[in-house]
Amino acid sequence: MNLKRVLLAAAAALSIAAPAAGTTVVTADRLLDVRTGRYVEHPAIVIDDAGRITAVTDARTIRVSGEVKHIDLPGETLLPGFIDMHVHMNSLPEIGGYQSYKYTDSFWAAIGAFNAKRDIDAGFTTVRNVGSPDFDDVGLKQAIDGGWIVGPRIVPATYLLGATGGHCDDGGLPPYYDKQGPGIVTSVDQAREKVRWVHKYGAEVIKICATGGVFSLGDTVGAQQLSLEEMKAIADEAHRLGLKVAAHAHGDSGIRDAILAGIDTIEHASLASDATIQLAKQHGTWFDMDIYNDDYILATGTSNGTEQESLDKERMVGLKQRQTFQRAVKAGVKMIFGTDAGVYPHGQNARQFAKMVQWGMTPLQAIQAATSSASEALDRSDVGIVEAGRYGDLVAVKGDPLRDVKLLEHVDVVIKGGVPVKGAGALQ
Repeated sequence: MNLKRVLLAAAAALSIAAPAAGTTVVTADRLLDVRTGRYVEHPAIVIDDAGRITAVTDARTIRVSGEVKHIDLPGETLLPGFIDMHVHMNSLPEIGGYQSYKYTDSFWAAIGAFNAKRDIDAGFTTVRNVGSPDFDDVGLKQAIDGGWIVGPRIVPATYLLGATGGHCDDGGLPPYYDKQGPGIVTSVDQAREKVRWVHKYGAEVIKICATGGVFSLGDTVGAQQLSLEEMKAIADEAHRLGLKVAAHAHGDSGIRDAILAGIDTIEHASLASDATIQLAKQHGTWFDMDIYNDDYILATGTSNGTEQESLDKERMVGLKQRQTFQRAVKAGVKMIFGTDAGVYPHGQNARQFAKMVQWGMTPLQAIQAATSSASEALDRSDVGIVEAGRYGDLVAVKGDPLRDVKLLEHVDVVIKGGVPVKGAGALQ
C-alpha cells in the first residue's frame, strides 16, 4: 500500500462516528430526498430518544455499538412518513346515510382508534382531521400522544363551522328534532366567537363549509353558504390565534371568496374556474383535492346507506373535480395530499398517489404533496422531510416509487419517532 492509500484509509477511519447510547439508527439501501427528488445511497438516520432526527449520514461512515438500536432495512427505499391533509377519523364509509343513527354517540369515538391504526399502517404518520363531533379528534390525539393507542400525529379541527342548513349543519331530520350543528354561525361576530370556542377546546386548525357538499342532504353541491365577510372574520380570528383555516368548497364562487378571505387551504375545489385557479396561484392558496374517493363512492353506490341524492351529486362532480385538478396542476397552483378518508375506508389513503399521477402530476410531485408540501401548508418544521430536527417518521418500500408510485400502496415498514409501528420488529 502506497502512502496516499494509507493517508486515505486513516482519514476514512477518523470519519467513522459512533451514535450515542440510547439512540436508534435506521439504515437502508437508499433514501428519497423529497426536496430535490434525488436518492441518497446508503443512508443512516440517527434518531434520539425523544424521537427526533439528530443526523442523516452515510451508513458506511458510522459505527453502531450494542447500546444503539439498529434497524437495518436491506433492499428498501426510505421516504418521510406521509401526511394526509384531509381525513375524518370518526367516520366509516360502511355506515352511511341514515344508518348512522342506529349507533350510539360514543361508538364514533371508538371508531377513531380503529381508523388510526389503519392509517399509520398505511404509512401516514401525520393526519389533519378536518371535523369530528364531540371533540373526539382531540381525545384521540391525546390518547395517541400518551402512548395508549397506536396512530398518527393528529392535527384536530373539532367541530366544523358553517351556515344554518348547510353542509356543516345536522341536516336530513324533520323540524320536530330541530337539531343544529354546534359550529353553526349566523353573523360575523358569532363566526369569530366560534373560532375562539373550538380553539379553547383543542382545535389546531379551523375547518369551515363555504359551499354545499355531496353528503349533506337538501343543498346544492356548489352553492355558496358562507358570505365573504363571515369567511374573512373566521380567517382573521384564526390567524390571530396562530391557526390555519381549511375551507370545504366545491363551487366556484365559494372557492373564490374563500381565497379572497385569506383561507389557507381549499378542500375539494371541484368546480374552480380558470380565473379562480389563477387567483389561487396569485394568493399562494393551497388546493387539497380528494380525487381518488370518487372510485369508491360510485362503486359502492347506495349499498352502504348512501342516499341516492348524494350519489347523484357525486356523479355530477367527480369527473369535473379531476379535470379541475389537472388544470390546477398545469397552472402551478400549490397542491397538497388530502383523501377524505372516512368517505372511503381508512388505510387505502395511498391509492390516491396513482390518481394524482394519472391526472397530471409527476410521481415526485405527488409524493411532495404528501410530505414537504403538506408540512409547509401545516406550517410545521417537525414532519414531512427526513432531516435533523424533525421527527424520525419514516416509511420503507421495495423498489423505486419515482418509477412506480403504486409501490406506496403497500409499505413494508412504518417508523414513527424512531419506533417501528409496522414491520421491522414492531410491537403489535
